[in-house]
Amino acid sequence: MLENNRIEYKRELNDRFERSVVSFLNYAGGGEIVLGIDNSGKVTGISNPDTVQLKIVDRVKNNIKPQTLGLFDVILDKIDNKDVIRVIVSAGRQRPYYIRKFGMTEQGCFIRVGSSSQPMTEHMIENLLAKRQQITLQTMTSPRQNLTFKQLRIYYEEKSLEPTEQFIESLDLRQSSGEFNYAAYLLADQNGASIKVAIYAGTDKVDLLETREYGNCCLITATQRLLDRLDSENRTFAKITSKKRLERERVNTVALREAVINAIVHNDYVKGFPLVEFFADRVVVTSCGGLVEGLSEVDFFKCRSMPRNRELMRVFRNMELVEQIGSGLSRILKVYDRSVFEFTPSFTVVTFPFAKAFILPNGEINGEINGEIKSIIDVIKEYPDVTIPKLVELTGKSKNTVFRELQRYQVIGRLQREGSRKKGRWIIDDTK
Repeated sequence: MLENNRIEYKRELNDRFERSVVSFLNYAGGGEIVLGIDNSGKVTGISNPDTVQLKIVDRVKNNIKPQTLGLFDVILDKIDNKDVIRVIVSAGRQRPYYIRKFGMTEQGCFIRVGSSSQPMTEHMIENLLAKRQQITLQTMTSPRQNLTFKQLRIYYEEKSLEPTEQFIESLDLRQSSGEFNYAAYLLADQNGASIKVAIYAGTDKVDLLETREYGNCCLITATQRLLDRLDSENRTFAKITSKKRLERERVNTVALREAVINAIVHNDYVKGFPLVEFFADRVVVTSCGGLVEGLSEVDFFKCRSMPRNRELMRVFRNMELVEQIGSGLSRILKVYDRSVFEFTPSFTVVTFPFAKAFILPNGEINGEINGEIKSIIDVIKEYPDVTIPKLVELTGKSKNTVFRELQRYQVIGRLQREGSRKKGRWIIDDTK
């Protein structure tokens, strides 16, 4: 097939790539860019396709404005046994889109005309700007249309909410044109959406211990897997007294759960995906998008809610992951004050400080940590520049155990890490 108004071929990723993406974002039908095929239609293939895919995502996200997340998909395919990369671009709702460094000008705005990308005139730019629509999951078209919903159907059946033949339509997962919307994309069996969990050794982002992503599947499944992981991370301090065993969570379980679910349901998926970060002294839950337009902080803290994503809210309520609107915030405010919330135009951040551990007179945390930390600290004293992988090897403990115990010792101020993960060193304070 030759190039046309919906398909463009590129032999390789070149400096005109953003121009092509912008032209399809501004074109009513969107389009597809295939890398690894020359202009004549000959399949040449792409070497190092994994690296090229990462470059494509980075360039589309960072070099084009407004936000393009949810409007494109990058798929590795094979034609004639050669690797090609398909970049599927949906028509955007915040037109005109433009190349960031050139701004909203004739040098930055393009549109598809026939089989070529042409600069938009000043008049075209002004007309599109005046017609910009509010972006919602319903108005955004799914970058994939061959979606299946087996997982979602099972969840509804388990809740005795038998899906009907009009199952998809009843959940508002299609646009008026019949195409799947972005809510459908998030709830489908397979997608490119994920929620990241990052774990750091200290109180800053210098020493990243581990990252995990939960997604590329139905958002309900991803949420449940994430909540299970948070339960394991939010372990309990223990102290044995003469009368009973005392326990204390690092963070209130109910509050953390509600903050994470709120972040997922109310996230602005045009701008990005939620993020959960564990530090040595706190856990931070970040969602994209500030307060929904029309909702003030006064309204927010009175537990009044304006759902950003009504389609997701409906499904999460059906799955009993959320109850009535605004109830999640009230549960958080029963345990923490308003200071744990921070709002910016682009993000909503909830920061839960860790509870103080039970401390013994010698400065060690009471409970199971005593025996575990001793062998780890002994190795650090002998090799201050030891890395995490080497600690795992020398102590014979699991990676998760080493991570956990190092964090606990940092909480009480007896251990800190200076420098990078590979070239840094541990400093032990025996005075505490």
